[in-house]
Amino acid sequence: MVIKVFLASSSGSTAIKKKQQDVLGFLEALKVDYAPLDIACNEDNRMWMRENVPVEKKPTNGIPLPPQIFNEESYCGDYETFFDAKEDNAVFAFLGLPPPPGSKEAKEAEKAFILENGPVENGTVENETVENGTDDAEDEENLEAEEVEEENLDDDSLKREVPMEEFNGDEHTDEVEAEVGGETGEEAAEEAAEEDAAAEEKVAKEEEEEVVENTEEAAEDTKAPVKQEEAQEEVEDEEAKGEDDHPVSEEEEELRQLEEEEDE
Repeated sequence: MVIKVFLASSSGSTAIKKKQQDVLGFLEALKVDYAPLDIACNEDNRMWMRENVPVEKKPTNGIPLPPQIFNEESYCGDYETFFDAKEDNAVFAFLGLPPPPGSKEAKEAEKAFILENGPVENGTVENETVENGTDDAEDEENLEAEEVEEENLDDDSLKREVPMEEFNGDEHTDEVEAEVGGETGEEAAEEAAEEDAAAEEKVAKEEEEEVVENTEEAAEDTKAPVKQEEAQEEVEDEEAKGEDDHPVSEEEEELRQLEEEEDE
């Protein structure tokens, strides 16, 4: 596609010259390939331009003035419409060209497309129908069902590949250990219960013996003061008895009798 810009190289109008320079300078800045066609020196170019400008875009006198812009045979617009497109960052849309990737106009066009048609997934619009008559929603459901089947198959294959010990976990190993030596799981459980009961009984006996020892020690502690009191009384009795058994001399006897007579 070639962009055609119809110009008047020998125009005496300063305004027309300025408009032509603005259009060409902006196209060169955007690196858009264009072909300048002079209507002043080429009668065919002037006649072609006048014939292909739409009637509604012509001025009241019916003679369009340069610059006029075309994309091949398609009319794009004059300077005023070009200027409006430049202000709106839509020059490529004005020219009928795809905007370069990453440009501001490309981003704006993508946003407008999303707002109009919805978000895009994997390069297709969500509500766009496919050739076989099914929409993307049905395709997504079918894909999800296939993924679930694949996951189930993977789970079964993993179960077959994993060793029995790892798949069953600790329960399987406990059963195997219980069966060693001709013992079943129930016999091992009974033996474990008997061992637990014996251990509990042993602990109960030890606690009972400890309680008895504590009570005996407490009783001995209460008896100790009593024994001390009894021993002290025995000592006092012996001392008193010893005083009674002491022999009385004659002088003491006489003194005692004299005291008794005085008292009488």
